[in-house]
Amino acid sequence: MDIAFLLNGESVTLHDVDPKRTTLDWLRETQGLTGTKEGCNEGDCGACTVMVTDETGAKAVNACILFLGQINGRALTTVEGLATQDDLHPVQQMMVEEHASQCGFCTPGIAVSLATAQLNGNKNHDDVLAGNLCRCTGYAPIIRSADRAAKALVPEGFAPLAGNLPGSAQDPDPARPATIDALAQALMTTPHATLIAGATDVGLWATKSLKDLGPVVFINGVKALHDIHITDEKIRVGAGVTIEALRLALAPYHPNFSEMLRRFASLQVRNVATIGGNIANGSPIGDAPPALIALDATLHLRRGTETRAIDLESFFIDYGKQDRRPGEFVEAVSFKRQPDRLRVYKLSKRFDQDISAVLGAFNISVSNGEVANARIAFGGMAGTPKRATHVENALIGRPWTLDSVKAALPAFAQDFDPMSDMRASASYRLQVAQNLLVRAWHDDQGTATSVLEVQP
Repeated sequence: MDIAFLLNGESVTLHDVDPKRTTLDWLRETQGLTGTKEGCNEGDCGACTVMVTDETGAKAVNACILFLGQINGRALTTVEGLATQDDLHPVQQMMVEEHASQCGFCTPGIAVSLATAQLNGNKNHDDVLAGNLCRCTGYAPIIRSADRAAKALVPEGFAPLAGNLPGSAQDPDPARPATIDALAQALMTTPHATLIAGATDVGLWATKSLKDLGPVVFINGVKALHDIHITDEKIRVGAGVTIEALRLALAPYHPNFSEMLRRFASLQVRNVATIGGNIANGSPIGDAPPALIALDATLHLRRGTETRAIDLESFFIDYGKQDRRPGEFVEAVSFKRQPDRLRVYKLSKRFDQDISAVLGAFNISVSNGEVANARIAFGGMAGTPKRATHVENALIGRPWTLDSVKAALPAFAQDFDPMSDMRASASYRLQVAQNLLVRAWHDDQGTATSVLEVQP
């Protein structure tokens, strides 16, 4: 595959290159750009953070799980590209002055994350750095560096990358479709190809499982998959919409769902991970499906010229098994515009960047003091994302009171028989699921229930 992009402002064209090679390996092994470090090699530590710029702007991304095939037509900036010949980037200078680096292994990734944030005007440093681990310095001097750098001007000549993007390599390769029709045709020809959008899951197949991905199709160039359509009746989200873009789009409509998505891995991961991937991989602990099921979402699938729409909850058949035929792909997910009653709670051992032990989503509507309708769904409680139908039935038609909520709690044992694993025991999961319903009631009554809101 031919790939064209900018590397630290210089045009690069690679001919007949393996598109499944990671950007991290290519930078270090062929370009000598060793400032980009290999730490975890799975997108957790942020030592490999680079800046990727396209027509939507600049984003911090983990290079260790970023395939070369994903950067065609984009601009790539490494830590070596932050400084000019004469001056350090403000982020670098402030980190020096604030003594924000010791061993230095994590420092390049932190510098790139903060430089991207400065360019974008993002001053929420806790979120920006949630995906950058530092085990030496402690974050106080790093945050002081970030605060000071945020007040500095973006260096002249650093920002124009978005307006100076290269033309994509245009070799006629079905593994890099530009339209939904071309994608559908490619999958009819190679129905068992691995689809690569953000590669935040597939990337680990290569770096950790050392799996041969076989034939691949890169779908991040299919612009139509990135669309979000919001009307008075419906919200439709293309499968290629990133989790970060979805988080921002949903904030005015379902703010609790949006806030949960802030805890969906790190910013580096959210910048490329897609809603279609989070659904299609069928994980029982995927964070988005329970909330979407609670919203009664519809999944839109396509195979060749044939399209079909199914209830999202029916897509998940069993652990590792989804209702998707060879050559079929997720095109979009949609749900009705509705008054916001959605509450979504994620429990994990760490607040930031951790896999859910249990995630509960509650969409409970109340009329004249009684529960008129309830859709409750969980992740981490079964082999698939699953509704709590017995709990729903125990609530519907009853007064929306704490007594009614407590009376419905035994129904959880009818809906779920969770497993014990390294993240939580079965008994813990069942107890937590019950507690989250109680939390949803208190939340609806205006009680502060978030650990970020409760004050001593």
